[in-house]
Amino acid sequence: MNLKKALLLSILSGLLFVMAWPVNGFPIVIFTAFVPLLFVEKAFASKTAKKAPWLFFALSYLTFLIWNLGTTWWLINSTLFGMLFANLCNSLFFTLLFQFFHWSKKRLPLRSAYLFLIALWMAFEKFHLNWDFSWPWLNLGNVFSENILWIQWYEYTGAFGGTFWVLLINIVLFEKLKTWTPSNGAILLLKKISPVLLGIAVPIVISLLLFQKEEKAVGKVSVLLTQPNIDPYDEKYRFSNEDYLEQLNAMLLPYQDEAFDYIVTPETYFAAGYGEGLDGFQRSRFHRALKANMRSYPETQLLTGIQFYNAYESELAPTPSANKIRDRLWADYYNSALAISANGPSEIYHKSKLVVGVENMPYKKIIEPLLGNVLLDMGGTVSSRATQDERAVFTHPKTKSLTAPIICYESIYGEFVTEYAQKGAQFLTIITNDAWWGETPGHLQLLSLARLRAIENRKAVARSANTGISAFIDTKGRLEKQLPYNQKGVLQGEIPLYNDLTFYAQYGDYVARWAGFLAVLYFFIALSGRLKNKV
Repeated sequence: MNLKKALLLSILSGLLFVMAWPVNGFPIVIFTAFVPLLFVEKAFASKTAKKAPWLFFALSYLTFLIWNLGTTWWLINSTLFGMLFANLCNSLFFTLLFQFFHWSKKRLPLRSAYLFLIALWMAFEKFHLNWDFSWPWLNLGNVFSENILWIQWYEYTGAFGGTFWVLLINIVLFEKLKTWTPSNGAILLLKKISPVLLGIAVPIVISLLLFQKEEKAVGKVSVLLTQPNIDPYDEKYRFSNEDYLEQLNAMLLPYQDEAFDYIVTPETYFAAGYGEGLDGFQRSRFHRALKANMRSYPETQLLTGIQFYNAYESELAPTPSANKIRDRLWADYYNSALAISANGPSEIYHKSKLVVGVENMPYKKIIEPLLGNVLLDMGGTVSSRATQDERAVFTHPKTKSLTAPIICYESIYGEFVTEYAQKGAQFLTIITNDAWWGETPGHLQLLSLARLRAIENRKAVARSANTGISAFIDTKGRLEKQLPYNQKGVLQGEIPLYNDLTFYAQYGDYVARWAGFLAVLYFFIALSGRLKNKV
């Protein structure tokens, strides 16, 4: 294979990934996306020139860079630096995975090398969910978020089942195609790829059967979702929290004679100035104002986004997440959810999966002395956020219903969300601010990922967004009601309550954990060279 053909195949692979990706893609294409790159790898596996490994690295990187840029270019609405950093690094990670596969083929039998690729890719996706540079937006199982009829079995495997499906079909398809030529004819081609077609069809049939199953609700609650449509770049910081409370009351005015169990506002709805002091918030003037306001809705719990802070006097950083304000003055900031009602205690949960470079400086102790706040200057904030170790659920004081206060970016983490279900959440509430990314695929993709969480946990979702799209999602992942992007409004609906835990909610990313074990095992076998003579 000459370099020009290899280049065209690498570009084709990248374009196929982009064409498959939600929300406007065709997910069937994902089952072919690795195939052109695998042909490139096969060609370079036999090359002995010194520059061949570097050429293959460059061609692989090109594939994954096209995929990343083609699907998450909208990060540029934050900053150019942030977009380039995320896409260049993520492309590098994927490229390194393929280089390990390329290396392993010289030291393992072919089937073992393929198993190593699948296991390694899934292990990295799992790792990518948990380290400081976490950016799992392009985990392969996410590609089916708009095709919920295909993936109802995610309640057993989570999105990692989708990753395995994609990788396996691509490898089998490549193996079938690499010995076929046009002179063999279309009939032989159809015979060769029939196992591939069956491998795609069977999981979809299983999904359609699961789609017919009905979960048994233990009750229902009425919910009012607000979408205030506030400009987060400018307008957001011109008003006080008391002003935003008045704006909320104005939005609710047409509904004040109706009874609702929940009123939900978006992420950081109350975030004026430095926020509210966390210590002593229960005794603060604003807390009293919220309590007094809820007397107009005596049967209702308000679930809202709010910013808190804690200030410290210290020579050295008092906590790992503390931000230095000036000499001897430090502050922790929290992106939080607050549940408050006229009667009953107020409950607080702090966002614990933070957006890299926006709310969290990765490996802060190492990077901050080198780069300062350059990574953080990309989302309306230049401060790291503090988190909490455990998930929390909010209890309604009257109905005793339990909901998960999921905050924005947290909704893309499958096993993380199951921790709310394990704590007893009967439905999922997502509060988010999607206005940062403008009217791009970004906010649509984030909404689409919420549909996966509904399927995995078989919990209905109530989603309140600042600037679209607020929505109600049922346990099958169907969008029942939604407010369009960039439209101020209120959405009302009823949410069914479910107590049962799915298999995935109980066992989480067990598929990825087994993959991690196999990846390590095959790596050391390849490193030892024990099977090299069987290659």
